[in-house]
Amino acid sequence: MTTTANHPTIVLIAGHWLGAWAWDDVLAHLGPDRAVALTLPGLDRADPERSSRSLDEQAAAIRDVIAQHGDRPVVLVAHSGANAPASLVLDRHPELVARVVWVDSGPVADGSVFAPDLPDALGELPLPPFEELGQQASLDGLSPEDLARFRDRSVPEPATVLRQPVELANEARHGVPTTLVCCSIPAEQVRELVRAGHPMFAELAKLDGFDVVDLPTGHWPMWSRAGDLAEVILAEASRAAIDA
Repeated sequence: MTTTANHPTIVLIAGHWLGAWAWDDVLAHLGPDRAVALTLPGLDRADPERSSRSLDEQAAAIRDVIAQHGDRPVVLVAHSGANAPASLVLDRHPELVARVVWVDSGPVADGSVFAPDLPDALGELPLPPFEELGQQASLDGLSPEDLARFRDRSVPEPATVLRQPVELANEARHGVPTTLVCCSIPAEQVRELVRAGHPMFAELAKLDGFDVVDLPTGHWPMWSRAGDLAEVILAEASRAAIDA
């Protein structure tokens, strides 16, 4: 039986253009003292150094939040483009994470660069028009209010983050218990892509194992299915508590 003392702390990291605010609907379902949402360096509108932040700074910020909750196991929840700094944390500090939950995302491979063709003159990447964004990631389930909030509160992504290669060297990261929450791509299709050796899923094939949870919706389930996503996260946190 799990007690409050050993309930894992849930650390929530949203993807590109998003800060801690993106998890507000999920946090309302998780309950008090269970989770903390983080705004990564580069995504704080008030930061005068925002546009020059790096993946290393983002990974360090995640590590620092985890270290602040060192009295409990930590479940790291990473959505979408947060997979790059989260992968760095798993590589550098695998012992700090009891379980990682990828939300419509997954671990990146060594040498990955999110936007290698980004023009050198571009200092940051604003949220694209929704017509363009919808061709890259599913907007299913988002209301007009969700889209308006997304547009109003989004912060341009620093180009330094998008251009930086992810350098990974510690194979211990492959042993961190892993769950994929599959939203815009069904779990069975993900497994097929892993078996087929698809380069986007190459890192999954190296893991000691991973679990999958289907949560059919678009790429931003923290808005389209906030309550259901919270239930999945709590279930994975309970598993981490038992393992700990």
